[in-house]
Amino acid sequence: MALSAWLYVFILQGMVGASKSCFPECRCEVENFGLFHSFSLTKVDCSDVGSHVVPVSIPLDTSYLDLSSNKLKRVNESVLSGPGYTTLVNLNLSNNLLVKISSSTFSKLRYLESLDLSHNLLEVLPDQSFFYSPLAEIDLSYNNLLEVRMGAFTLKSQGKSMIVDLSHNSIGSVFRGADNPVPNIQSLILSGNNLISVPNLNGIPLRHLSLDRNPVAKIKKNDLSGLGGLTHLSLSDLPNLRDVDPYSFKDLTSLLVLDLSNNRNLIALSSEVFYGLDSLQELNLANSGVSNFPKETLRHLPSMKVISLGVNVNCVKSVKERPFHHEKGLVMKEVLLCRDENGSVSAQDVL
Repeated sequence: MALSAWLYVFILQGMVGASKSCFPECRCEVENFGLFHSFSLTKVDCSDVGSHVVPVSIPLDTSYLDLSSNKLKRVNESVLSGPGYTTLVNLNLSNNLLVKISSSTFSKLRYLESLDLSHNLLEVLPDQSFFYSPLAEIDLSYNNLLEVRMGAFTLKSQGKSMIVDLSHNSIGSVFRGADNPVPNIQSLILSGNNLISVPNLNGIPLRHLSLDRNPVAKIKKNDLSGLGGLTHLSLSDLPNLRDVDPYSFKDLTSLLVLDLSNNRNLIALSSEVFYGLDSLQELNLANSGVSNFPKETLRHLPSMKVISLGVNVNCVKSVKERPFHHEKGLVMKEVLLCRDENGSVSAQDVL
């Protein structure tokens, strides 16, 4: 057989091998990787098919499964098991009618890293709900949760949650599974629930946390303790929020962005509220009851770059040259420049 003809047969065989059958009404997309496309992963989209879609059979190399918008009322371990689920990395169950899950619902998904349960009707998270998978991202926004307990993420032992200190371990050595009770969750979205207080998440290596649109009335001093790895914290649109205790953010030494916008009942913040926020670069207080920013507060914010206040008031920290001093020479002074909605600019010294 001529070389060109042999190549044609080889390519044709490769194309045939790349095609995959898909569950009726679902859509399968194959992504190829590696030299000569030697490795492939499949994305399966079964959204908006209907509740009859489960249990759904999926290809052996499935990495992403979308079961959103199917009016599902119950999903259990038997539904999320079998061929194909062993390689699942991303699962979308959003916009369904799920009222509850069990501790074993996701227990077979040993490689699951991202889980979307947003826009459901969940009221309770049982102990060990998310323990058996190496989850890094969980979206629980817009459910009916009244509380979120540590037991949902950890292994319970003699009535206590087991947490292992990760401070001396390299990130590459962390492995989640039945023999390792260390949660590896880095992003947790709890917006739009019925939480009246900040849940205790002490010990989870979170980097992103959102508690927007919950009926939280107060941020207490130790509510965020043990979350030193946080880089982004959103506490926006809390209609009942009236008070933030001094030193509430003292453990958040890595925080870069803090969103306190749209909290109309939050009238004032003491300078001690921002104690410990040495890395904070962006503070959003837009459309909140806080209309001014005492300059002594900036002592606790050495890395601050941008502050938003009131209605369309944006401030940036800048360096301004002062008149030449006969002993010190040219003096450089940090100032906070604020521009309001009318374009007027004001400046104040940073102490």
